[in-house]
Amino acid sequence: MPKDTITIAHINTPIGTMTAGSTFKGICMLEFEKKDEFKTKLDYSSVIGSNSFIKQLEKELHEYFNKERTSFTVQLDLIGTDFQIEVWKELLNIPYGSTRTYKEQAIAVGNLKAIRAVATANGSNRISIIIPCHRVIGSDGSLTGFGGGLWRKKFLLELESKQINLF
Repeated sequence: MPKDTITIAHINTPIGTMTAGSTFKGICMLEFEKKDEFKTKLDYSSVIGSNSFIKQLEKELHEYFNKERTSFTVQLDLIGTDFQIEVWKELLNIPYGSTRTYKEQAIAVGNLKAIRAVATANGSNRISIIIPCHRVIGSDGSLTGFGGGLWRKKFLLELESKQINLF
């Protein structure tokens, strides 16, 4: 497979089907599907299939939703600007079951004045759940900004706070 090809797979989860994408380096995409819409948003060709990264991702997501996993080990391939990648890497530091405000996230990346830029970078995250942008909330504790829908953000936060049981 050429280095500029993404392998695409669809993964069923308790909160809807997700589209996963993997380059030869690791997972580069995990997004909630929107009806009748699919674009990688990346300048890569794509093929439907599976590989070792996607198989590991499926296993780890299953464990996560069954409350058997609190962190992910699947290899990632972060594709974005230097600033976006910095913000996404900082998202990985938010512990399972915890939240952080956009202001706290901006401070964590070293620029309090970059709150809006941090929020924009969070919104550009293509690897939902694994890079836990759902753990970032408004300063007043409100649930804001989640591409998968606020109901999914609420579900994920409740799952991580152990307030719900799936089985």
